[in-house]
Amino acid sequence: MAAIASLQSAMVSFSLNSTSFFGQRLSFPLSNSPSKATDKPCQIVMKLKRWERKECKPNSLPVLHKMHVKVGDTVQVISGREKGKIGEITRIFRHNSTVIIKDMNLKTKHMKSREQGEPGQIVKIEAVIHSSNVMLYSKEQNVASRVGHKILDDGSRVRYLVKTGEIIDSSEKWKRVVKEKQEKEEKSN
Repeated sequence: MAAIASLQSAMVSFSLNSTSFFGQRLSFPLSNSPSKATDKPCQIVMKLKRWERKECKPNSLPVLHKMHVKVGDTVQVISGREKGKIGEITRIFRHNSTVIIKDMNLKTKHMKSREQGEPGQIVKIEAVIHSSNVMLYSKEQNVASRVGHKILDDGSRVRYLVKTGEIIDSSEKWKRVVKEKQEKEEKSN
């Protein structure tokens, strides 16, 4: 046992000359017991595709970005294939800053049959557009504009169009949007 210990200490202090293998010192484990492979279980981490990744907080919830548009806003597309078209936002995705505009950016999807004997079909669905590619639109002035924020006399914070000064967030509009959303939920149930 003492011979093995002295041999190990001699091997640890043994170094190679500068012309061989970068002149680094060799090192060997000093423990005599073989290590077990089952000491630490291997954690399998699934790698997500580039388009599936979401930026997350330390508690694993996705980071939700602030957006200049909301559901129900009238917008004009300022870049891409649908440039210049005007539509209404139906859905927003805050984790990746994308929006869906009604009857815009249509893509074809091939659907398989769900039941035996039912034929498959090709349907058109609305694809997402990044929120930086849309701009709020004024129907009265027929102009697209950036959005600004201001606080009214009653203390409410509202959005307005910079070019025209038109206030976007009015209580009547939000009541209408909420009412339409509730009607859709009732129809689907």
